[in-house]
Amino acid sequence: MSLEQVRAFVVIADAGSIGRGAERLHISQPPLTRKLRALEDELGATLFVRTPRGVRLSPAGVRFMDHALRILDAVDDAERAFRGGSSALEPS
Repeated sequence: MSLEQVRAFVVIADAGSIGRGAERLHISQPPLTRKLRALEDELGATLFVRTPRGVRLSPAGVRFMDHALRILDAVDDAERAFRGGSSALEPS
């Protein structure tokens, strides 16, 4: 699973459709659909229920969303920690 796939999942869920998610990510819909399918294949679960009006989270998608948000928060925290020039890994 890649960070890009996790971000794409969250954006699609927030947008409510793969098409609108693709617009927000500034990519075309087919590659975004492929990223989502690859993530679903890797997890062995369907993350979205496709409807005529878009998508909604499946029960597995609801469970994965909590993990996805924690992953993205952890990455953001790491980026902030090192962006200021100090290293959280340097000894005191």
